[in-house]
Amino acid sequence: MATTATIPASRLHGHHDRPSMVAVGTIIWLASELMFFAALFAAYFTIRSVSPELWAENTEALNIPFASANTTILVLSSLTCQLGVFAAERGQVGRSGGVLDFRKWGLREWFILTYLMGAVFIGGQALEYAELIHEGITIQDSAYGSMFYLTTGFHGIHVTGGLIAFLFVLGRTYLARKFTHEQAVSAIVVSYYWHFVDVVWIGLFATIYLIK
Repeated sequence: MATTATIPASRLHGHHDRPSMVAVGTIIWLASELMFFAALFAAYFTIRSVSPELWAENTEALNIPFASANTTILVLSSLTCQLGVFAAERGQVGRSGGVLDFRKWGLREWFILTYLMGAVFIGGQALEYAELIHEGITIQDSAYGSMFYLTTGFHGIHVTGGLIAFLFVLGRTYLARKFTHEQAVSAIVVSYYWHFVDVVWIGLFATIYLIK
């Protein structure tokens, strides 16, 4: 089992005059992902502008209360993810107290909770897809269906990728005998990605469910 040791902040985030190259590389990659989603937003608004009647007809089938609850779960998972990062920064890989004592949770507990919340979000999205398909809204049915499933589907794929990354980080903590700098950096990088997919979803939720 991995042991704990405080990891200097300079090793996690780079020196004061030189940022962490891993963090910089991750941010650059996420910038490219942002451009990808920007293209999806542009396509959504463009097609919506020429087919307002189609949008008005199909958005009535959206279950906004359910989507709001699912969104809340995903947004709160950013908080639990960041609490896991804080634990990683102080070198605490596992809990130091009872399982119900959240104040003493380590990286593992917070990341496991984040994983479960993300999995619930994906499950909720799958349930929503099933209900919409039952209502006759499919990807091949109309331009609305195509854009709805493309935008939310690609986001769902990104969330699934984040869940796989959480499993990778958690697996390393169980296999290693000591919690290392590299493991802490991995946790921080995964948190960047997770915060990114959460922010993107907030934009998608506002666009698809609120603005319609």
